[in-house]
Amino acid sequence: MRYDSEHKEKTRQRVLKAAAKAIRLEGPHRVGVAAVMAKVGLTHGGFYAHFDSKDDLVASAIGQMFEEAGRRLRHETDDKSPAAALCAYIDFYLSPEHRDSVATGCPIPLLAPELRRIGRPARQQFSAGVARLSAVFAAHLKSLGRAEPEADASSLLAELIGALSLARAESDAQRSANILDVSRRALRSRFGLQ
Repeated sequence: MRYDSEHKEKTRQRVLKAAAKAIRLEGPHRVGVAAVMAKVGLTHGGFYAHFDSKDDLVASAIGQMFEEAGRRLRHETDDKSPAAALCAYIDFYLSPEHRDSVATGCPIPLLAPELRRIGRPARQQFSAGVARLSAVFAAHLKSLGRAEPEADASSLLAELIGALSLARAESDAQRSANILDVSRRALRSRFGLQ
């Protein structure tokens, strides 16, 4: 049976969402094509109608993860002043809810340690996603009159990722919450977002 291009694209999107979730939970090098296809009710044989290889799937799924992160960024920041937008995103990113949402949260802290194990196309998707996020931060910081908005954006992103990673790694719930709270307040103070 032949399907139209719209059906094929919808199926591809379902596979990408399942792959993105599997990558977040298991890591990109542990994702199995058969398992991903089974999650969306398809057979392994149908895989090649959508992707050239497992590397193609992983790269495309990483792109999907950054698209999802971009939608979340826009959700938190649209129709807000630059200062309010940055505050809203910092508050979201360093929240207990985001810390606990590994299967749907920001892909950067999960993927960064895995980059050496994945192919060049996937690393390129990762780099492009990080660059887009940094550019949004830089634009807001430039609007706030920061002298070096690109450098500040990189620093902001690094602290967000570091604080979230440490909070996720901390086994004590109170210490984990404290890492998030201290970093939230420090970032707001450092960038004059009080």
